[in-house]
Amino acid sequence: MTTGSNSFSEACRWMIKRGFDVSVATFGLLFGAPVMILIACTIRAETRGPIFFSQIRLGLHGRHFRLYKFRKFRHDQGPGCKVTLKDDPRMTAVGRFLERMKLDELPQLWNVLIGDMSIVGPRPESLHFADCFTDRFQRVLEYRPGLFGPSQVLFRDESGLFPKDQDPVEFYRTVLFPAKASIDLSYFPHRTLLSDIGWIARSLAAVLRLPIFSNGPNAVIDATGTMPRRSLSREAHEIAAAAPADDR
Repeated sequence: MTTGSNSFSEACRWMIKRGFDVSVATFGLLFGAPVMILIACTIRAETRGPIFFSQIRLGLHGRHFRLYKFRKFRHDQGPGCKVTLKDDPRMTAVGRFLERMKLDELPQLWNVLIGDMSIVGPRPESLHFADCFTDRFQRVLEYRPGLFGPSQVLFRDESGLFPKDQDPVEFYRTVLFPAKASIDLSYFPHRTLLSDIGWIARSLAAVLRLPIFSNGPNAVIDATGTMPRRSLSREAHEIAAAAPADDR
């Protein structure tokens, strides 16, 4: 009886969350269409090449899916650094604005609508970093990736965290990815719809640089290449403190 009740409860939670995702994505696509058309025209006017950027990413349970963004880099760029750096020379003027305002992410509402992503979830990693999901970090893949979430808020200025004297890809693997994955594992096992809505509000406040809910880690990486606890924001400490010991 208990197993059946748990299964029914899980099914109800999934239906509520999926209904929330579809509703928000549909609303965003319909009412955001004029903005997206303007962005598309601006990208096309600035440089030749495709309007959209697409890449295979890791989804729920490691399933591959194609993620869509507005293109930020010059179209003639060959294979380059696997992470985006501050003042990245590959980025166009329009791309810099899109990244700063996170408007390049708007096409991912389509990914949410078709079920590849959720409104709130861990950020989907590229296949280049698939090998980072080892040991306890494999559990991050148990959650559908999303547009908003704790890591997206706390690392909203991630491109500025890379030390100039270290390899950025290695730094991401050894410092930034573990920090983000740990925060995700502290939050998502205990999430609620209300707390998800709270992180959507925090995310929007962070993008608009509003003081409310937007304390993020303009994180200071110390000389040892680690992220000290003092560099994380109040929200990060609250998430970590609330998590059971086996989730840390």
